[in-house]
Parts: sequence; structure tokens; C-alpha cells
Amino acid sequence: MPSDQAPTRPLHTRGGSGTRPMPVTPGNVVPPRAATPPPTGPSSPPPRGPSPAPGAGDVGAVRVAPRVVAALVAAGAAVLAWMVWRYFVDTYAGQMAERAAFDGAVTGQGPLWAVAEPVLDTVSVTLVVVGLGAAMGIALLRRRWGLAVQVAFLVVGANVTTQLVKHDVLGRENLIGGWTADNSLPSGHTTVAASVAAALLLVVPRQTRPLVAVLGAAYTAATGVSTLVGQWHRPSDVVAAVLVVLAWGALVCAFTPRSALDRDAGGSPGSVVTSVLLLLTSVVGTAAALWAYRSTPATWGTTTAQEATAYVGGVAGVGAATAAVFAVLLLVRQAAARPDLRRVRG
Repeated sequence: MPSDQAPTRPLHTRGGSGTRPMPVTPGNVVPPRAATPPPTGPSSPPPRGPSPAPGAGDVGAVRVAPRVVAALVAAGAAVLAWMVWRYFVDTYAGQMAERAAFDGAVTGQGPLWAVAEPVLDTVSVTLVVVGLGAAMGIALLRRRWGLAVQVAFLVVGANVTTQLVKHDVLGRENLIGGWTADNSLPSGHTTVAASVAAALLLVVPRQTRPLVAVLGAAYTAATGVSTLVGQWHRPSDVVAAVLVVLAWGALVCAFTPRSALDRDAGGSPGSVVTSVLLLLTSVVGTAAALWAYRSTPATWGTTTAQEATAYVGGVAGVGAATAAVFAVLLLVRQAAARPDLRRVRG
């Protein structure tokens, strides 16, 4: 009968009576399978290990939504600046309110001017050159080439816009009689101070921007108030100036290049807290300005106390506008500079 194994038969052996099996036919032997070596070559799977973090070694992609918001902020700031001119310069009530604030600046002018004059002395062409050079230098040291171009557009654009609007675009018709003056909106001194402060805000590292926003707002507000103390400008001139700077600052943020993004940017709790505090300051200042405005009659027969009240209200309005502008600019810059690591480009 066929069998899977070869048959055996007894064989005689010398010195014994035992038997031994017949040798197995070599053809029926199945050689042992050799161990398969591990695959090698380009098709081998990569060794297991920790995956690199998203965007590691890459800046990331520019997010679209913050750029759209920045563009809307720029447009809104331009509209608000026009509305300030439209009411305070182009209406009877607005001119009368600012006339009272302007006349009220004589209250305590001597001691206040001793503080205000040195502040105004810092505002010059030299400040523009040095401030812009410092901002561009910081950007270049951080290897943010596009950011250096951004701040140049911001400073030059804001100051050229102020001069064109003040001398060529807008005018001031005498609507109240007995008090004439050329158009002074927007304030050139305030534009210089605010634009340099905004440029520094854009170029410093992410963690430093909240502090720069507070210091920039303080310096800008001090410059604007100093122009009121010296009766160089009216409150609306200063408010329009900071709005011009906000418009240009938000506009350049809307075109933030990839090279200007913050590497490894996380959340910005410090920026949010700082912006909220600045906005709360703005709310308080706005409330004080509105109270002063309602307390000042729109007539020539105002008392010295009413004019002083209008003057204080103008100072509060300047502080409120400046705080709000730097709060918004800080938030816009932080949002536009944060990369989208979900869409990393090679």
C-alpha cells in the first residue's frame, strides 16, 4: 500500500541480531525552510519613533480670516476719522464744543505747559527717522524682511496721509462766527508719535507686544494732550490722527507676509488681558468725555468752569481714543502674525 514514508525491512548486522531501518529516499526529504531575512532597501518601512510636531522647522501658512478682519478694521478706522471731521469740524455744534475745549485750555496752562513742552520737543523729523530706523533695524535683526517693509509703509503712509488730508483734502468753514482758524485735523505731532509707537509694536517679539502697546499708548496720549495744553490742536485733531495710524497699521497687517509670521506662536493671554484693560480705560474715558460734552452748552456764553469742563472732556476723549486704538492694533497684529500650522507649506 502506498504510504507517505518509505517501507523498512530488517537487515542483518554483524555482532548482533538487531535490525535497522532502510534509509529514506532522498527525493522524499523536504529541506527545512531558511529563515527569511528582514527586508532592506528603499521600500523598508521607516523605524518607529516620535513624530515631529506640526510645523516644526516651518513657519506655517498665513491665515486668511485675520487678514480680512484687519482690512475691515482699516476701513472702519478711515470711516471713523471722517465722521470725527464731519461732526466736530463741519457742524455748528461740533465747532462750538471744540471752541469751549480750546478756550478752556488756558486753565492751569502755565504749570501744565512746563510738562507738555518737553514732550512736544521730542516730536520731530528726527524722531521719525530714528524711530523708523529702529523699527526696521529690529525687523532685520529678527530676519523679518517683509516686516521691515511693512513698518516703512505704516510710518510713511500715516504721516503723508495726515499732511495731505489736513492741507489738501479737508477744510474748515467758519460756522460759529467770531472764531476763525485754518484746518488742523489730523494732528501731525500726534501722527508722528503714534506711527512710531505702532511700528515698534509690529516689529518686537510676540511676548513683548503687550508692554509696547501700553507704553506706545501712553506716549501717544501724552503727545496728543500736550498739543491741547499748548492750544496747538483741538481734541478732534488728535482723535483723527490716532485713527489714521490705526487705519495704516491694520492695513499693513492685512498684507502680512509669510516671513513676518511668529514662529511657534501659541496663545496670547497677556495680549488679551492688556487689550481688555486698555478697552476698559477707553470706556471710562469715553464716559467722561460724553458727560463733559453734555455739560457744555453750544453757545458763546459759556462760563470759565464750563470751558474747563469741556477741556477736561477733550483730554478724556483723547485718552479714550488712544487706548482703544492700541488695544485693537495689538489684537490685530497678534492674530495676523499667528501662523496656520494645519496648512504647512514646504
